[in-house]
Amino acid sequence: MSLLRAVAVNGTELNVAVTGSGPPVLLLHGFPHTWKLWTDIMAGLSGQHRLIAPDLRGFGASGRPVGGYDAGTLADDIEALLTALDVPTAAVVGIDAGAAPAFLFALRRPERVRGLVVMEAVLGGLPGAEDFAASPPWWFGFHSVPGLAETVLQGQEEHYIDWFLGAGTLGQGVRPSLRDAFVAAYTGRAALRSAFSYYRALPESAEQIARAVAAARLVVPTLAVGAHPVERALERQLAPIADDLTGHVIEDCGHIIPLHRPRELLALLAPFLRDLPTD
Repeated sequence: MSLLRAVAVNGTELNVAVTGSGPPVLLLHGFPHTWKLWTDIMAGLSGQHRLIAPDLRGFGASGRPVGGYDAGTLADDIEALLTALDVPTAAVVGIDAGAAPAFLFALRRPERVRGLVVMEAVLGGLPGAEDFAASPPWWFGFHSVPGLAETVLQGQEEHYIDWFLGAGTLGQGVRPSLRDAFVAAYTGRAALRSAFSYYRALPESAEQIARAVAAARLVVPTLAVGAHPVERALERQLAPIADDLTGHVIEDCGHIIPLHRPRELLALLAPFLRDLPTD
């Protein structure tokens, strides 16, 4: 069972689930999810690791500040959370919106990151994802227009979230308890505004990523995992800048890897995390 706690970090408050014991692993979800995205993964790893899964700022039961949805501020949130929990170093796992802050944290503060796992995301305008960027998902533009998406979708959240959960699992969907939790987390104008603020901050995040890559290499052991639709685009972006990179694509798997193919993901995560250097 996961223990939920509220942790004050970086001018906001994060709702954080903690379970298990062993070397710490920080799990960062994306859209339209909460920390519960990691339910099956946490069950599979809790015997070997201390698992820390926050609702990112603006999501779920975490605070919804007006700003701070750029990857750099989110990376600061990560560091502040680990410090507040008295965790000097951790492996960091991020998917979708959680991938860019995980990457920036590892790039900026490698002494605090034992290893990095990033999944189903592209990192700003770094070379390697040109095919993906040439025809980005339709919702990127829709979510980016200030005030539009939350106005259109208020009152229709259930149908909208259901579409993403279906598309992200290649039509399989997610079990009702998780589906209902995700719908509840994204219902209401304030919840929608916070979620879409991630997309509105993408240009700023891209600039932060470009500056960080120009100043440093990614030196921590890194695993890039793809599925549909990102495939190997993230791996290609990381290859020129990472010292220790492993890439893998999970076949017949939708974007929401931790819920669509948890066994396959655990088969990758467990040995990667096990083999990371210890403090």
